[in-house]
Amino acid sequence: MIDETAEEYLGTPSGWRHGAVWTYLVMLVCSAAALIISLGLSAETLLLARNPGGKLDCDVNAVVSCSTVAQSWQAEIIHIGDLSFPNAFFGIAAESVFVTIAVLGLARIAVPRWFALCTWLGGLAALAYAYWLFTQSVFVINALCLWCLGLMFSTTLQFMALSHATVTAQGLPRLDGRFGAARRGLDTYYRLGADLLVDVLWIAGLIAIIIVKDGPAIF
Repeated sequence: MIDETAEEYLGTPSGWRHGAVWTYLVMLVCSAAALIISLGLSAETLLLARNPGGKLDCDVNAVVSCSTVAQSWQAEIIHIGDLSFPNAFFGIAAESVFVTIAVLGLARIAVPRWFALCTWLGGLAALAYAYWLFTQSVFVINALCLWCLGLMFSTTLQFMALSHATVTAQGLPRLDGRFGAARRGLDTYYRLGADLLVDVLWIAGLIAIIIVKDGPAIF
């Protein structure tokens, strides 16, 4: 049964900004950036492992210190027996998958709805993980890692593009499903360009947290 608001529904947003090419291109660029950052962070982690107690090139001062973050327990939360695995290694694996998914989207290869949903959930999990590390760095470790900040911002932009593509390119949630009302709302959200405002405020909020917490020490 169609509710009263359905009469005002104008359909899925159209135009270049809402198409698969643009949304997945943005996702590809951000995922590639996150992959490169993960590779750099992994290299720094290995360098620190070879020289315990040493300093990294991205150590600027007591606050902006990659080595301080890298030597914290939060930098290696996965343990199997006596072995521990740096987070950056998992970043390489995850971002390689997102790069592949973005390429599939650019090629407009049809994927099952369950795959698109799992991709979005994976992007959400990656974002939550990046934000957990960010909050630990800012409020617990009290040190900032430039590599980690770059990864956090690129993951944020990646999730924004993935969410956009999931709605406008993949057609989720389904209009004829139980979340049809939510889908109509999301279509309106993107059609009106409200996502651009939210994205700008989102990024500005993250920057504001960094400046308010550690601005004096950074500058």
